Amino acid sequence: MTLSKLSLRNAKRQAGDYLVYFVTIVLAAALIYAFNGLIFSKEVQELSQLLKSLPLTIVLASIVVVGIIRWMISYTTNFMLTRRSRELGTYMLIGLESRQVARMFFLENLMVGGAALALGVLLGNLLYQALRAIVLALFGTPYTFSFFFSVKALGLTLLYFALVYLSVQMKSRKRIRGMKIYDLIYYEKQNQGAVIRTSRNRRRIFVLSVILGIAGSILLMVGDLLFGLIGAGCVIAFLYSFFLCFASGVPAFFDRQPARKYRKQNLLIFRTLTAKLASMGILMATIALLFTATLISEGTGMIFRAIFRNRTAQNSCFDMILSGDAQTEVFRDCKQYMDENIPVRDGWQYPVYLSKDDTVTAYLESNMKYHRYYKADTVMRESDYAALRSMLGYDAVTLAPGQYLIHCRPYVAAALTDWDRTLEIGGQALVPAGLRTEIFAQQAYDVNGNGFILVVPDAAAEACVVDHTMYAALTEEPVGAAQQEALYGLQREAYEQNGYSGDMLLYTRSAAEAEVAAMTATTVFPLFYLALVLTMTAAAILTVQQLSETDRYRRQFALLRKLGMDRREMAAALRTQFGIYYAMPAIPPLLIGVPFIVHLAGATEPGIMVGASAPATIVGICLGLFFAVYAVYILLAYTSLKRNVLPE
Repeated sequence: MTLSKLSLRNAKRQAGDYLVYFVTIVLAAALIYAFNGLIFSKEVQELSQLLKSLPLTIVLASIVVVGIIRWMISYTTNFMLTRRSRELGTYMLIGLESRQVARMFFLENLMVGGAALALGVLLGNLLYQALRAIVLALFGTPYTFSFFFSVKALGLTLLYFALVYLSVQMKSRKRIRGMKIYDLIYYEKQNQGAVIRTSRNRRRIFVLSVILGIAGSILLMVGDLLFGLIGAGCVIAFLYSFFLCFASGVPAFFDRQPARKYRKQNLLIFRTLTAKLASMGILMATIALLFTATLISEGTGMIFRAIFRNRTAQNSCFDMILSGDAQTEVFRDCKQYMDENIPVRDGWQYPVYLSKDDTVTAYLESNMKYHRYYKADTVMRESDYAALRSMLGYDAVTLAPGQYLIHCRPYVAAALTDWDRTLEIGGQALVPAGLRTEIFAQQAYDVNGNGFILVVPDAAAEACVVDHTMYAALTEEPVGAAQQEALYGLQREAYEQNGYSGDMLLYTRSAAEAEVAAMTATTVFPLFYLALVLTMTAAAILTVQQLSETDRYRRQFALLRKLGMDRREMAAALRTQFGIYYAMPAIPPLLIGVPFIVHLAGATEPGIMVGASAPATIVGICLGLFFAVYAVYILLAYTSLKRNVLPE
């Protein structure tokens, strides 16, 4: 048999024995190709000028992804070399030279990588269609299937994989060429071993690791870049020191309490756990670090998406808003351009006033998380309020003489449930007439108040000071990009000439929605791309490690069957081993990632992270996505082992 045929046969066997690893490489290649497709898609680039940073963010994410994939390929290649060292040593015993063995190992891994890349590109075309459909939906563009093949996307994907595979395989080839027969045959015997051997050092480092974990988690949530970097370093140190202590401490714990070994299947579980931890402490810490990064990436992506969407939704009741000083030339020029160039279905111009005091604002500051924008409470005329409600299709509201109404966002209404104070506005004593919470453009500056506005009789409002003037409109069609640019041009020109147009708010719903779509594509997509690859990589390595023990498990359970253990007890022991093995690297990331996500969600301005975007909901979705991917690998490993190792 020629060396090439032997390499091909071994490559086929390798793809079968390490199917989970092979499939993970295929999926990784598909994701890389699909995202590269977005970079070079003219259709996507033409959707909006705001997408000009999309290629950069995807390339940066891909660099991190390629680094992670390289680590997985490097680790798995070395793992396969360890498992097959006796086989490779035998080839040298029968006459093959070390360079021939090295070339054979190089070729078979290159064949596996090439096959995975080819399948990945085919699958990547389908994934690209899914990403394309999502991006088009974000911009409100209808999706129609069209064949896509990009030579540039393929070339960039090939470049990534060439750099990864060639560097890893050349390294392994060089290692094998430098090894003697003895080194290969006994290469499998090299283990990590217990790094921390004495119980005193274990206790000290364990306590230190817990302190580092707590301190790191707190520093990550401070919000300062320097403290965040220090916190990340503390978290990394915690994970590695914790798992090294754990790897050394569990055997010592059972040695001090030998009676626990013999309860139910504890002896079997103890021996398996000891063997795993003795050689996988550093690996478990690395995987836990990847899982932590996964949860943080997913949570950050979901929070950004909620911020982009919910901020825009608060002002989206109007198609167009112009707000500022109505006496300025720029305000009049923009209003004139709107009247002449943008078909308006309904519009209303009105002043927003300031009361003489800040009674409601001060109350909110004292009773909830509320950011003050105005020095006094904002006020609106009842007639303007009625016109706006009619324009928006809301139910009509009428005030009785001597009453005022508070129109506010739901998070503000929660703090005003028991509000019953009489207010003096414009020389009139007014009593409350209730709360209204429909969307009413109360998110940005210089709109209908910051989270709330007081609706009062016209005479009372007109006795107050005007803060700004608003023109709110509903248009026949979405405001186009050219019209938006013309309006922004008037604003820039006024700023260059007079320096005051920065005080004017110019809002169009179409521009805001395009910005949300672009920010989602350039920020959220890369974060989820990264999180998915992190999860798959870490879970694949855990599963490869577990499935590599199939022969040992089979011999172990066959012996236990002869000693009298029934199949039900063996299945219970196997499930417990699985639970411990897959839970160990997942628990610390939960303890770090969940508080971080909750804190980050709570750090936004009030009223944004509510409803489906509430912190608890985001945490639940993040955990659901993470465990959905993780569970697939766990189920594959458990099904395979249960079928192959438990005697019938």
